[in-house]
Amino acid sequence: MNTYRTNEIALLTGVHPNTVRFYEEVGFLTPPERLKNGYRVFTELHLKQMELARLAMRAEVLQNGLRKKATQVIHLCAALDFDRAIQAAQEYEAMLTRETENAKAAIVSVEAILNGKHKPDGMSLKRREAAEKLDVTVDTLRNWELNGLITVKRRENGYRVYDAADLERLNIIRTLRCANYSLSAILRLMNHLDKNEAAPVEKILNTPSEQEDIVSVCDRLIISLESTRKDASEMLSLLGAMQSKFKTIQ
Repeated sequence: MNTYRTNEIALLTGVHPNTVRFYEEVGFLTPPERLKNGYRVFTELHLKQMELARLAMRAEVLQNGLRKKATQVIHLCAALDFDRAIQAAQEYEAMLTRETENAKAAIVSVEAILNGKHKPDGMSLKRREAAEKLDVTVDTLRNWELNGLITVKRRENGYRVYDAADLERLNIIRTLRCANYSLSAILRLMNHLDKNEAAPVEKILNTPSEQEDIVSVCDRLIISLESTRKDASEMLSLLGAMQSKFKTIQ
């Protein structure tokens, strides 16, 4: 059986030796044997556990318990509980599938709104009334305005007033925020709509512009989710192979 020192397993998995030590410290690896001089002795099992941890931890999307579930998979594998690790990985993959479906469903809803299938009736609402109609808080509306997603007209007395067009815009924003799109991605879409620039909604939401200095994962949500879902599938394959090869040491 091949054995490795810390530097060797770090080199094989493309990380710093301190990362290997950290993964051991937080329980991502089965505790390795140690020589009398204190050196750790890693095996093929640890190499595969490192690969699993690297796959799980490079996930960009963290919302709705995804990171917690990925971490659970790693810990169960480190405990050599491969049956539960595989079950948790299947749950993780299913969670990612649901998040992806939600993100795509939000786009369908936005397109329906833009096509006039859910046009609000003519109205004029104050901020609190608009918040109640959209089932969001007043602070949420204030936040969207501060971030430039909507500019609201004011009456002579200074009160903000939301008309039908504003409600349509707010409905789009709320739909996308509920699916975890970032404020930057939504602002990108709003700017396109204001300029009447023709482009698919999904493409706009998932393609940051060159002018955006800092790009977060939710600025390209569907792309990130689909990439992470592929990693989850690879994690399942890796766990299956580990279960077959290392089940005798459980």
